[in-house]
Amino acid sequence: MLTDKEREEIHEEMMAYPYPSAVCVDALKIVQRHRGWISDSAVADIASELGMSADAVDGIATFYTRIYRKPVGRNIILVCEGISCMVMGYEPVYKHISAKLGIGFGETTTDERFTLLPVSCLGDCDHAPVMMINDDHYNNLDIKEIDAILEKYV
Repeated sequence: MLTDKEREEIHEEMMAYPYPSAVCVDALKIVQRHRGWISDSAVADIASELGMSADAVDGIATFYTRIYRKPVGRNIILVCEGISCMVMGYEPVYKHISAKLGIGFGETTTDERFTLLPVSCLGDCDHAPVMMINDDHYNNLDIKEIDAILEKYV
């Protein structure tokens, strides 16, 4: 069930749109900000609030990279898998992060500090390879700097 605060924030967003379903992405972000991720019951609650089917809301939730459908760590690492990053050294960067943290894509460290996820493109192709940690963007990556970057998120 949506909390009163979540419902209030969703209804505030609805004021700016011509119909409730247009608020779907914003509603997902609101609930995720409060809960950390979007559970199946949250999908159903959002769908009910917006007059949509749960399948339609789930389709939107699973389309967006930064809507999380399962619990994630405190810090989300998005590693770009775009063609420019692939050509410019994505694989050593990914392998180093994976070995350092002991996790692969879609996994979270046992201390729940990091979740590692692939992303199709971070839009910085001329500075590949690229990754984001939370809202922080890192480009021209070299495995020598990865450890220092990760230490910022202790």
